[in-house]
Amino acid sequence: MELGLTAQFAAQRAIQRLLRLLGDPVSDFQHPSRRDDPYPVLQRMRDRGPLWKSMSGAWVATTYDVCETLLRDRRIGVRHADGRPPYEMNIGVQPPWTNTFLEMDPPDHTRLRRLVTPAFSRGRMPAYEERIGVVVDELIDELETAREFDLIERFAGPLPITVIRELLGVPDGDDAAFAHYGKVVGAAVDLNSAADVPEIRAVSHALRKLFAELIEERSKNPGDDVISTLVTALDAERITPEELVTTAGLLLLAGFETTVNLLGNGVQLLLDHPEQWAMLRADPDLAPRVVEETLRFETPFQFGVRFTHEPITVADVDLPADAPVLIMFGLANRDPEVFPDPDAFDIYRDAPKEHLAFATGPHYCLGAPLARMEGDLAFRALATRLPTLHRTGPAKPRPSSLVRGFLTLPLAV
Repeated sequence: MELGLTAQFAAQRAIQRLLRLLGDPVSDFQHPSRRDDPYPVLQRMRDRGPLWKSMSGAWVATTYDVCETLLRDRRIGVRHADGRPPYEMNIGVQPPWTNTFLEMDPPDHTRLRRLVTPAFSRGRMPAYEERIGVVVDELIDELETAREFDLIERFAGPLPITVIRELLGVPDGDDAAFAHYGKVVGAAVDLNSAADVPEIRAVSHALRKLFAELIEERSKNPGDDVISTLVTALDAERITPEELVTTAGLLLLAGFETTVNLLGNGVQLLLDHPEQWAMLRADPDLAPRVVEETLRFETPFQFGVRFTHEPITVADVDLPADAPVLIMFGLANRDPEVFPDPDAFDIYRDAPKEHLAFATGPHYCLGAPLARMEGDLAFRALATRLPTLHRTGPAKPRPSSLVRGFLTLPLAV
């Protein structure tokens, strides 16, 4: 199986190299040499216009207005026009974070999203805020004791993992294993090497076993966690057993991936801009602004894929049915027509519109309020309790064109 995947990945890389040599900016953007600083090639994409067709056949949306229009258009979905998923990869087991409602169109997307929505309601936020504050303080206690540490390993990763573990109702004793699962799931988002498949397969089996045990336990002893809510829906036949498992897997992925990159990117940017780090230290109430500007400036997920379900016209461009469209979130969030001086990191920025880091429309990120709260409390606490935070070595970026973030960020206090 790995041999087949190796050949598949090799073929994809060969095609990308060829298209890059022919001048295709999308393939250039995906090249490893562009990962540290993709923004010059993103500017080349913008220079081609608001919506254009790449050599790969995918259409590319580059401006804020076009991206927003496409995300809100009900004639466009996350699956092909005939209902096929955008991609399928056989690794011997269906990872529980794939084929989720995030990858579904209505009515299934609507049905499953509605089941999870109460967990992220406004009424739940105060309880989450109290618990997140406790976790943040405990983690910072450990950082103060350590003096030197990797922010990703000791803070940015453990915080969202702890929050999502408790949200799902995973027992405390599974902390270390669940943290490992989160890292593997995050790395699998943009899988491009067959060498990673055995670990992904092992974690897929482990998570499926864990979720199955949780479902059985919560069917006997329900609580106020998401798994208990979904078990109730299972009993009422509003969700299938497989949908329950993949919904739990999605929450693990979404709850971990955006927040860990938000925190890592934000701290790196603050240390890159010492005057703004000083502003936050002087006024920790600026933390929400740090969250929003970090999400705009270094958007965790740089792009998403959508498909037209019928012929449509957008920005005077005619798109056929089943046309793949790349929604360039990171590029839209640096659109100078919406965000003046877009390549400047400015926590005092007053933007006329919300950035698209959480998308918009039917697939707007359900966990956005929770991620924002985690970021707010984390940046506030770091500025208050660790004012001497500084780098001790170079950060190691994620080896990804899709995800902006770090594998390691060595710091000291």
